[in-house]
Amino acid sequence: MIVSDDDTQGPMWTDQGERQVRQHVVFSERFVAPPVVQLGVGMWDLDRGCNQRGDLQAQNVTLTGFDIVFQTWGDTRIARMRVQWTATGAVPDEQDFIL
Repeated sequence: MIVSDDDTQGPMWTDQGERQVRQHVVFSERFVAPPVVQLGVGMWDLDRGCNQRGDLQAQNVTLTGFDIVFQTWGDTRIARMRVQWTATGAVPDEQDFIL
C-alpha cells in the first residue's frame, strides 16, 4: 500500500495542493541492464466530493530497484492506494558467455 492516510489523517487525505509519496522497490534479482518497469493502480479509494487527480511514475530505475512516485494536487483526497508493478529485462544466467 503506497498510501494509507485516512486512518492516520495523513497528508494525502487531509492536505490540499501539491503532495507526493515515494516508495523504493528492491528487485529480488539483479538485472543485466535497467529493466522496463510498468506500473498499474491496483486499488485507490478517493473522497467522492473532490476531483480525481494523480500522476504515477517509475523513477530512478537501476539494475537493483526503482522508486514508485505518486503525486496529486488541488483538492484531491486519497484515503488508500495500492500500486502493482512488473519489471521486464534480462537477468544473469550461469550459462551466459563472455565474448
